[in-house]
This record gives sequence, C-alpha cells and structure tokens, in this order.
Amino acid sequence: MIAFLKKYKAFVIGLLIVASTILFLDYIDCIKIPNDAYLEVFLISTFWWLVVSLPLHHWRYLKRHKITLYKIGGLLLLFFITMFIDSTMSMPDNPITFIFLMLFWIGIVYFLVPFFILKYWKLIAFVYSPLLVYFLYIRLFSGGLEDYLKIKDEIPFVFFFMPIPIFFALWTFEQWKWLKNLKADKSKAELSLLRTQINPHFFFNTLNNLYALTIKKSDQAPELILKLSDMMRYTIYEGEKERVTLKGEIDYLQNYIELHKIRHKKTVECYFKHDIDQTITIAPLLFIILLENAFKHGIETLTEDAYIRVSLSNDDDFIYFSIENNFADKEINETKGIGLTNLKHRLALLYPKNHELVITQQNNVYKATLKITRHV
Repeated sequence: MIAFLKKYKAFVIGLLIVASTILFLDYIDCIKIPNDAYLEVFLISTFWWLVVSLPLHHWRYLKRHKITLYKIGGLLLLFFITMFIDSTMSMPDNPITFIFLMLFWIGIVYFLVPFFILKYWKLIAFVYSPLLVYFLYIRLFSGGLEDYLKIKDEIPFVFFFMPIPIFFALWTFEQWKWLKNLKADKSKAELSLLRTQINPHFFFNTLNNLYALTIKKSDQAPELILKLSDMMRYTIYEGEKERVTLKGEIDYLQNYIELHKIRHKKTVECYFKHDIDQTITIAPLLFIILLENAFKHGIETLTEDAYIRVSLSNDDDFIYFSIENNFADKEINETKGIGLTNLKHRLALLYPKNHELVITQQNNVYKATLKITRHV
C-alpha cells in the first residue's frame, strides 16, 4: 500500500490541491457549489483532479519537454484570468468570460488532439462562429438583462454544446480509420518481410551448381541460367503484387522442379498435375514453400525411390493444392524450418478464415493439402 501511494502520490497531491481550491473559490464567492447537483459536482471535480494530477505524475517527462509544460501553464493561466475577470465584473454570462472559456476549451482539445483540430479547424469555425455571434447578439443587443434571461430560458444553453457529440463521433471515426490503416500497413510490412524470406538458400544452392556446371562447361549451364533468371524475375517483380494468375504460379513451380532435376545427379521422380483454370488470381508464392520442403526433406535425404506428387485443381468455390513425398526415417522429428511458419502467417494475413492447411505424416510419407477460397 505504501509503495502504491508513493508511486501515485501525484494524484493524492492533485486531489488536495483541487479540493482546497474549489472550497476557497466557493468561500470567496468566485464560484457557487450547488447543493443538489451531486453528479455535476463530482464530474467537474474529477476532471480538474485529473488536469492537475496528470502533469504532476508526468513531471519528469514535462521537464524534458518544456514546450508541453509551457502550453499547460498557459492554459491554466488563461483559466485563472477568466475566473478573475468573471468574479470582478459580476456580470451574468459575461461575454468576455464566455469568449475566454471558449478559447480555453479549444486550447485543451488542441493540446490533447492537435492533428484533429488542424484538420477540421474550418469545420469547427463554421459551426461555432454562428453560435458565438448569436450569443453575443442576444447578450448585448437583445435589450436589458431581463430580456436576455427570458431568451435564455426559452433556448437553454445546452444548445451551444450540441455540436460536441458530433465532433466526438468524428474524432472516434478518425481514430478507427487510423487504427485500420495502421493494421493494414503492419500487415503489408509483415508480408513484405515474409516474402524476402522465401527460399533464399535455394538460389544460393542453384548458383553453386551453376558455378560447377560452368567450370565443367556443361551444356546444361545456359538452360539453368535461363530458368534461374525467370524464377528470380518472378520472385522480385510478380512476388510484390497482391495477386497473380495461376499460370504464373504454375510456370514458377515447373521451373523450380526442372532446376532440381538438373541439380540432382540421381533420377528425380516428380509428378505435377495441374487441371485448373489458369486465369484465376491468387496471392503469389504460396505453393513454393510446400514444394521446397518436399525436395529438401524428401528427395535430398533419400538415396533411392524418392518421389514427389503435386496436384493443383479448382472448383467453383475453392483452389486445391496438394503435395505428397516420402522421406528418410531421420527426418520424422525434424523441423521444417521457418518456411512453413511463414506460410501459415501469410495465409492468416491474406486469407483469414478463408483457407485450410492440413499436414499429415504417416509411414514415412508427408502430405500437405492447402484449400483456399477463390472469391476473396
């Protein structure tokens, strides 16, 4: 308890300052505390308690940001000047007090949400300028005080506060839009990072093979260079797009398979069946990770009888991609690396609740099936 009070002692000090100030102002008849408006008194007191306590609680921060401290001091000075003018002139609904209080509250709002005020200051001026002119007119030019009080009874002053809920709703909408854009930007940044992590070791390994083939002056070197160039172009340029056609994805997967067949001295049995509408669009580079894992943890670990079977199809509602491969016993409990984790993350970002990835391992056979909703 002592540690708690020590940590938040600023709020205790603020409570003492506000309570003593309100009682003093009431004692000198600067303000009048109503006896029957408990909720109003509580809300106003709580507001001023927070206004005083929060700067005290963040005093170290304010000392490092003196401009903020000067702004708070200026607003408090304006408020006390307003109260002094109101108490000395003893004029009901003093126009000078009204204008100063309006400036004070605009200053408070500007201090809390400066970007909102700067963006909508024309709208705020358009709404409140007529209200201010109307108040000044009925207060100064409607006749005597009795005539003004009669008009005031007919049109309660709550009329002047009616735009506040509208502006609050507008500010809430701005915050919602900002959070939505922030989430979208975060998702784009994450997707961009995940794309840069797609099979980099494959390109390095292929370049090493290319180096070996060029030393041997192999006839396969030009073909390898051409296919690798096509894959790098697709990864760099098409991979940055939001959607690509399945034709591009199929060509990319076929190039990947052909490159591996060139790389491996042993016979690679890889069957790729694609009975699908190739004009369908989809997020790029979703299938390559599953194919890469099949080579890395299957064919590359087996000395004989290694196989990969790939199938890509669609119906009116879904796209289906399945891949099956066998693997060595030592691979059963080994991780598939960050590739599969990245794929799951990308699918969650791109197709939330519109995809299904099922992975099974049985009798040294690994199978992955990915189902994606077409119309997303």
